[in-house]
Amino acid sequence: MPLSMSRKSEPPRWPAVFAVTALVLASPAGPAEEPEPTLSRDILDRSLALGREYLLNNQEPEGNFRYQYHVLGKRFLPGDSEVRQAGALWSLALIHQDDPSAPTAESISKGLSFFRRHSRVTEDGRLYVVYPDSSAGRTGTVALVALALIDFLRTVGDFDGRPELEAELDQYLEFLLSLKRADGHFFGGYSHTDGLPLGEPSPYFDGESLLALIKAAKYLDRPGLRPLIMESAPSMYQRWVDYALIEDPDSPLTKGFYQWGSMSYYELFTAKWPGTDVWADRVIEMAYWMIDVHRTLERRRNTAYAYEGIIPAWELARLTDNPKAQKKLGEVITTGLAKLTSWQIGGPLENPFFGTRPVNDRYAVGGVMSADDDPL
Repeated sequence: MPLSMSRKSEPPRWPAVFAVTALVLASPAGPAEEPEPTLSRDILDRSLALGREYLLNNQEPEGNFRYQYHVLGKRFLPGDSEVRQAGALWSLALIHQDDPSAPTAESISKGLSFFRRHSRVTEDGRLYVVYPDSSAGRTGTVALVALALIDFLRTVGDFDGRPELEAELDQYLEFLLSLKRADGHFFGGYSHTDGLPLGEPSPYFDGESLLALIKAAKYLDRPGLRPLIMESAPSMYQRWVDYALIEDPDSPLTKGFYQWGSMSYYELFTAKWPGTDVWADRVIEMAYWMIDVHRTLERRRNTAYAYEGIIPAWELARLTDNPKAQKKLGEVITTGLAKLTSWQIGGPLENPFFGTRPVNDRYAVGGVMSADDDPL
């Protein structure tokens, strides 16, 4: 199955927009009479700034994040997810990359320290996460911690602790490589006892691992990773897109891989390595699938994942001079991301629902409520 919002003199800051979407927990449909919100670069920047404050205000002293908050009841709920904890840390690294500041740098350092304290080293020097109260490790956790390190190191330049963080990153990457299978995929998990691989590949964890390896090779001079990347990239597309859509035209496997694959292939195309030209068209085709088959604009719940893929597809359409695709993708981004942003508490497009329930709560402002009947 085949599958311009930048400032006047600045290139598009795509990592910042990826971070915006990472802040969104869900996208409910508002009241039927709700006017269609609009979107602008200023609105995105204001929303991102609020999301930054939300994350900073909800970081625990140990470095991890409070997981769920009941907005109307003003109470924290139990629950946790090691992969989402690592994802929150990565989003802060992207926010810091967009707008470096002392508070975000301190927060990232705390988060990295949290995962370092909850990691073990194998006999041959590979570093892996042993998350509290979990029975086995998840490959995506290691990949996302590595991504946080990569994007933080890309931003900060030289400083006293950089060699230690570079070495830490290499240890996490070496562990990821130990989970790579002969077919180019990654085992989905690993044993806490010895770090040995466990489980079948996951479309989410495959994509997260591929993105971490590509960004390390591309931005932090790890050329030895390139042959492994070029082996995994087509293998993952074949399994999670081609074969999955033959089995089910709206496959949940494709949905799981979608945003991670799109971001990965965007990075591959823009790396300009030999043999990477094919990925622009494929990312755009995947975005068309997300819009026309998965029908993201008609879905009433969490659709943030869609924009993590559609936004790089828009940029690839721009880079490859494809105005027809750029127009279609841009219209979907404007409509869908504006709707998501309207459910941010205190945000620049705040839904009228919040006006009837005023919220003045440092733990809530900047966060995104799931729905008018689901105040988490």
